[in-house]
Amino acid sequence: MADKERQKQKKERKSCFGYPVSIFFIVVNEFCERFSYYGMKAVLVLYFKYFIGWDNDLSTTIYHTFVALCYLTPIMGAIIADSWLGKFKTIVYLSIVYTIGQVIMAISAIHDITDANRDGRPDNMTLHISLSMLGLILIALGTGGIKPCVAAFGGDQFEDHQEKQRSTFFSIFYLSINAGSLLSTLITPILRSQECGIYTKQSCFPLAFGVPAALMVVALIVFVIGHKMYIMESPKGNILLQVIKCIGFAINNRFRHRSKQYPKREHWMDWAEEKYDKLLIAQVKMVVKVLFLYIPLPMFWALFDQQGSRWTIQATTMDGNFGGFVIQPDQMQIVNPILIVIMVPIMDSAIYPLIKLCRINFTPLRRMTVGMVLAALAFVAAALLQLQIDQTMPKFPSTSQTQLKFLNVESTSLPVLVEGQDQFMVPGFNASSEYMTLDKENVTITAGGVNDTAYLKNGNRHTVIMNAAGMRNTLDDLTEKPEQGLNAIRFVNGFETRLNVSVKSDNVHADPLDASVYLFVPHGKVNFTIFNADGRTCYYVMQLGFGSTYTVLIPSTFRFGQTCSESLEAVQDMEPNRVHMAWQVIQYFLLTCGEVVYSVTGLDFSYSQAPSNMKSVLQAGWLLTVAVGNIIVLIVAEAGSLPDQWAEYILFASLLVAVSIIFAIMAYFYTYIDPNEIEAQFKELEPEDKKRKEMEMMTKDNMAYVHYENTDIKQTKI
Repeated sequence: MADKERQKQKKERKSCFGYPVSIFFIVVNEFCERFSYYGMKAVLVLYFKYFIGWDNDLSTTIYHTFVALCYLTPIMGAIIADSWLGKFKTIVYLSIVYTIGQVIMAISAIHDITDANRDGRPDNMTLHISLSMLGLILIALGTGGIKPCVAAFGGDQFEDHQEKQRSTFFSIFYLSINAGSLLSTLITPILRSQECGIYTKQSCFPLAFGVPAALMVVALIVFVIGHKMYIMESPKGNILLQVIKCIGFAINNRFRHRSKQYPKREHWMDWAEEKYDKLLIAQVKMVVKVLFLYIPLPMFWALFDQQGSRWTIQATTMDGNFGGFVIQPDQMQIVNPILIVIMVPIMDSAIYPLIKLCRINFTPLRRMTVGMVLAALAFVAAALLQLQIDQTMPKFPSTSQTQLKFLNVESTSLPVLVEGQDQFMVPGFNASSEYMTLDKENVTITAGGVNDTAYLKNGNRHTVIMNAAGMRNTLDDLTEKPEQGLNAIRFVNGFETRLNVSVKSDNVHADPLDASVYLFVPHGKVNFTIFNADGRTCYYVMQLGFGSTYTVLIPSTFRFGQTCSESLEAVQDMEPNRVHMAWQVIQYFLLTCGEVVYSVTGLDFSYSQAPSNMKSVLQAGWLLTVAVGNIIVLIVAEAGSLPDQWAEYILFASLLVAVSIIFAIMAYFYTYIDPNEIEAQFKELEPEDKKRKEMEMMTKDNMAYVHYENTDIKQTKI
């Protein structure tokens, strides 16, 4: 009945240029779904860091836990589709789950829903965390569950004689994946960098998650619209479950016959012969042989997937100004899909043929080994870059230290003597050149000839406001770089009356001999308005980079006018990010080259070495290596105690080099096979094998009958 229904669907379906019209809906669905997934994923680690407020390690851990879950659930999706619902219903139902998850993520990022005091920060962060975790779980179930179904469902739409069209479809399908990834990685960081909110304006994470949610709704609607045109295969049972059962029976049977009285068999899978035919056992042997090679592979993915976590966090401490445009930290991930589009044809049409001309036997497994080494080199490059970044970062005090600098609001230089230190001069209307590090909290300070005690806090930075009368105020300074590449600006009032400062919608004030709170402003030209209670104003302009902090002194000689840029003194407390984001292209280039020769080759190798009916099993195994790789990252992020980020990069690079050596040794002893040839041999023997098993069963039945007859005779004699 199912075959008749399929033939009926084939006759009734519409085609365009020789292609089923139904594949249009599938390709559009895949583009929207990949846009949704990669768009949400691009800004996820910054959502954890800036909105939720987690530190780098916890943000990295949760990010990789989510990615690992996304690559564990495809096995579930494949089993549901093949054994229960079929591909179409599985895609629809799990897409609904997926869409709900994306909507929940967008809602979780709306700070106004719990911001009762309207200070720009959620008052009930537990609610936001709970919603985001629920959303991520649903997304992982959805995206992972439909991953093994969509491409296969597209392949089902073609007839046997349409191999060329089917091949073209898979190329277009792969292109739609990369197009969705590329566009979303470009667009969603731009959406995140916007400011939105009902009461206070914050980074627009709701929009950055909302657009992917909307695209997922579109993906679901488009897919359902085409349902009358689809060829829908009925569930036929899952080969993965058969493989697992066969392996389980072989292991169990071998354990039950572990005594020396039982003869050994050539392969441990041969212990399944009592229940399974030799063809299936031979196919499982081929699969197990490849799966054994998969054991070292997760380490590559442990490095590869840190593009979206550690490398994105690294980019937040860099200069993203490219002249005519600005790159957001989470936009740097777009380098990977761009380089893939460039590198794949270069490798296939230039590099590999050139290697072949040099008569080098560059086998698939050797390519994968080179890919691992290139990924390790990418992390060495990341470590070297991190060392350069660290040299430009401020040296903050430890928990047993405090740091101090002095700001002179007088027009003349003043001497300063700190207990246990040499005397120095602070210029008029200026600050001491750098922070002084002290090992105790309370120190005696002589400023302008007046002795006083400063009560400081360990682990903090302070600025002392001073004039000819001595110390007048002690300010608390920032002890970390401003987030999201913003600049922190505060104003110290050396004028005689209270002054107000505004920029955009933010307004602060500074009393005499005191400072305003920090204003956080983006890079570029920023216009501040300074005004008093009488309405007198002047304008102050600053040209800012990324991640700097300034204390702007309004001196006693200040006068209102059209501009006051020349009369104010800006003191730099932290310099802007000096290392340019373009330097990350080196590590992205190395990692992408590694991906091309590792991932593309690995998939091709797995396909070529897999039996005809078990390619999905190896696909599930391949996805499982990605999941395990992400689990490795979260273990290192949580359990690792390395003090410096560059050291962690070197650790990952070293681990991958060690694993690549192990993999190279395993590859050296691997023998390439032709699954079709082996299957053909066993199919020829299959009728004889069935006859042999039937004879064995008949023999067993006869022996049982004879045993029964003998037993009956004995009972009669008694």
